Amino acid sequence: MKNILFDLDGTLVDSSKGIINAFTYTFTNINLEVPDVNLLSTYIGPPLETTFSSYFSNQEDIDLAIGHFRKYYQDLGVYQVIMYEGIEEMLAQLTNSGYHLFVTTSKHESMALHMLEELGIQTYFSGIYGSLPDRFIKADVIKACLEQENISASESLIIGDTPFDIIGGKSAGITTLGITWGFGSEIDLVKAGADYINHTPSQIAETIEKMS
Repeated sequence: MKNILFDLDGTLVDSSKGIINAFTYTFTNINLEVPDVNLLSTYIGPPLETTFSSYFSNQEDIDLAIGHFRKYYQDLGVYQVIMYEGIEEMLAQLTNSGYHLFVTTSKHESMALHMLEELGIQTYFSGIYGSLPDRFIKADVIKACLEQENISASESLIIGDTPFDIIGGKSAGITTLGITWGFGSEIDLVKAGADYINHTPSQIAETIEKMS
């Protein structure tokens, strides 16, 4: 294993406060009842297009909702985030061991880069890949990383906290490692077919070493 692809929200960072606030802002501005926080929490992870398509059938309305979300998130939400304990130490350990690290997220690419810069950890990553207008499904983001970086699927691993990460990784033909400190559950990760499960950042380096 040479290439480690990380999900962002729920894997490297706890961004729940900013995301939930952005959804609240969005529903308020499009004159829809704001869902309760438990339902809003399930929207952390899936692409925005997927979430808002359950409310609108018209692409124009979906795009309007996404615009409201991104306005709030870019102005305020991106700062309402904390890095999980042990993440930077884990990134440093993997980098020092010679692995190539990447971010593959459903978050808008420019926002992902800005968030990583604010946290001061962007230098650990050889590439940062997020959603674009024509690329927002997790599998497509992963495939873009593999293709643009010219790296082998057989030597690559995705680490993420939701079934979207596991399903996306399997679609791209790479190994999958589900983590349980984020927004998904271990049961859902196992059902999605995760090859490995870890419960703390400190376990990751050892797990990857065993894959080699």
